[in-house]
Amino acid sequence: MYIYRVIKPLENSQPKFTFFRSLKIMDFQSQRLYSPKYNKKRLNQEQVRLLERSFSANKKLEPELKLQLANQLGVPPRQVAIWYQNKRARWKTQSMELDCNTLQVKLENALSEKRRLEKDVKYLQEELRKAQETMFAMNNNQRANHHHHQQQQDQPLNYFVSCNSTGSSEEGGSSSFHEDHEVLQIDELYACLIGGDRSTWS
Repeated sequence: MYIYRVIKPLENSQPKFTFFRSLKIMDFQSQRLYSPKYNKKRLNQEQVRLLERSFSANKKLEPELKLQLANQLGVPPRQVAIWYQNKRARWKTQSMELDCNTLQVKLENALSEKRRLEKDVKYLQEELRKAQETMFAMNNNQRANHHHHQQQQDQPLNYFVSCNSTGSSEEGGSSSFHEDHEVLQIDELYACLIGGDRSTWS
């Protein structure tokens, strides 16, 4: 046994349509109004200027705006939509070309700056090389002067001296200097002289 439940519609209930569904219905009615008797006609300058101003303000064609423009221009909404579609395609192409030209200019500026920097780097490298050569030459001159001065200070005496002690203090002998073939260093000569003086005064 089946039990059927009948649901009665609520009183005073009316079908509700969304905003976009109502716009679609209006668009469909407008299409019926202009077709098939109404043929597509070429837009005049005033109509094009109106569409241009509308496109500058709104790049995207909303259904409500399409119907409004169609009513103002006296053309089918489809013609407005096609014009917007073509205009948007041209606008995107022009934007891409403009972006491409801008990038090309930036690239040329970057390459020019790169060449300028490379020239500056080459100039600075040359200046650094010259400075290093000058510094190297100055160091060599200082080293040579220092070596020459050191040689002058360490130069041996022009004569050769030997010191020979022949006696002791107990025997009362004295020290004497004799020429010999041995070359004495300055420190040894000084020690010899000091020793000789002491033995002389003893």
